[in-house]
Amino acid sequence: MKAVLSLLICVTVTVFAVFGVCQGGDLTKNFYKNSCPLAEEIVQNVTWMHTSTNPVLPAKFLRMHFHDCFVRGCEASILLNSTANSTAEKDAIPNLSLTGFDVIDDIKAQLETTCPGVVSCADILALAARDAFKKPIWEVLTGRRDGTVSLASEALANLPSPFSNYTTLQQSFASKGLNVQDLVVLSGGHTIGVGHCNFFSNRLYNFTGKGDQDPSLNPTYAAFLKTQCKNLTDTSTVEMDPHSSRNFDAHYYVILKQHEGLFQSDAALLTNTGLGKLINQLTNQNTFFSEFGMSMEKMGAIGVLTGTLGEIRKKCSVIN
Repeated sequence: MKAVLSLLICVTVTVFAVFGVCQGGDLTKNFYKNSCPLAEEIVQNVTWMHTSTNPVLPAKFLRMHFHDCFVRGCEASILLNSTANSTAEKDAIPNLSLTGFDVIDDIKAQLETTCPGVVSCADILALAARDAFKKPIWEVLTGRRDGTVSLASEALANLPSPFSNYTTLQQSFASKGLNVQDLVVLSGGHTIGVGHCNFFSNRLYNFTGKGDQDPSLNPTYAAFLKTQCKNLTDTSTVEMDPHSSRNFDAHYYVILKQHEGLFQSDAALLTNTGLGKLINQLTNQNTFFSEFGMSMEKMGAIGVLTGTLGEIRKKCSVIN
């Protein structure tokens, strides 16, 4: 059933995605069962080791996985370094705050020692993003292969902006084969992690270009944010989900209803009145976990390279 579901997702992505389609095979459960039996255990162990001393990794990996999948699909192009002739995705402005690449490199090094040339960087990232939470919120099917192209310009063109309105967000997700429910559910990832002031301070100081404040932002919350973000160019960070930024829970939807979503893209979800019922349902923890898991499985299948497409990189930061 899972294989069929994955195939259906691939068909959808083939219709909508700008970059990459599912060809040459399919994602499956336990893809490395015979070729590298300890693969998933190694990914989990190394991820947990790093998470134990770096509790912000779940948020970092979730964002990295999302940013990878939305550009060329989930094929690890986000992990490639820039070259003398080309600026890679990781050096595009939306990705400059990404961290955790060293952990992916650590996992890859240990897998290369155990099973050289077998486990893709794309699968490592997909598995690590899930494992960092230390609870199986979603299932990760494997069999991805690695891409060989990474362009900063494509990151700028494909990643949803924190300044996006609802229509732009809906179109961005639709182009990847994801629907409105996926948009709302995956936005719940903002329940963990931090946001940089310069990506939302226009809502505090210059919303319409007249030195004004976004009227849709809770005034009390706005006053607090101004104590953390002093001006439009301040690059300080604040919790995306106040007092709960390291707890993966449904609290994002609670604060969203209170007009305390940090980014314009969060507030945009409230501009479509038809989403009110879904947002209310997602305040239930069990409902959120269930829906988030399904949407993450869909996202993890965007534009994957399988079969003989792409390659298995020896080092995640450079092509072979």
